[in-house]
Amino acid sequence: MARERFGCQVGDGSVDTARTGSILRITLNRPQRRNSLDHSMIDSLVGTLTAAATDDSLRAVLLTGGGADFCAGADWVATNSGTRPRTGDLVRRIPHTAHRVIELLATIQLPVVCAVRGWAVGLGCNLALAADFTVADTEATFWEPFVTRGFSPDSGTTWLLPRLAGIARAKRMVLLGEQVSGADAADWGLIHAAVPTDEVDSAAEALVARLAGGPTVAIGLAKQAIAFGQHATLGQALNQELSNLELSCRTADFKEGLAAFTERRDPDFTGR
Repeated sequence: MARERFGCQVGDGSVDTARTGSILRITLNRPQRRNSLDHSMIDSLVGTLTAAATDDSLRAVLLTGGGADFCAGADWVATNSGTRPRTGDLVRRIPHTAHRVIELLATIQLPVVCAVRGWAVGLGCNLALAADFTVADTEATFWEPFVTRGFSPDSGTTWLLPRLAGIARAKRMVLLGEQVSGADAADWGLIHAAVPTDEVDSAAEALVARLAGGPTVAIGLAKQAIAFGQHATLGQALNQELSNLELSCRTADFKEGLAAFTERRDPDFTGR
């Protein structure tokens, strides 16, 4: 299968993308800094995910880190060096950078799989939590160190953690700064699965291939409805489901699903 490769170089790191068929693979490539993200890398992630959201030929996304670690979060040394920013810099900037990355991962109507080894810290931890499915090394470390560093959380920490693991565990991770292993993260429901180190790639690849072979429109609408339901009443959620059902029933994949059921065979979805 043809493989295209391109990347956005940013100083001593990059956000690389490689496309195989309908699967887009995004790699955080700054292993010498545990793939910590500076402004340029975050901007590259925003641009890459925005482009993916409007690419009808894509059917799934795989997010990984180069080297031994997934992502050590935002590089606060790099992002706070140089001239002192104007007052209100964080309020102006972060909604369009780190927060935008999390929003895109959570709302893009493509399934997103994340593969985690080593450290997943701060923003890096939240990238993994915002993905639809995260497969991690059992010995990986998920850590939200914001409060232990003297400042309050950002990048979706206080929204993601309570919904995934419950309030008590969220407080352990945020207020006490507890580190959570990949095995415990899976047990808590923070991530999809934890596997031995040498199985992370194969497990993530199998999952993203399975999702890429599914009914892409229906998957995207179901993902959107699950997110909507987190802040909706039952009636509102039912209405949203009905609207999405109307759309998905107009797809070629819906017709293929019915035909496969009638003919007692596996469906061959095209993502259309």
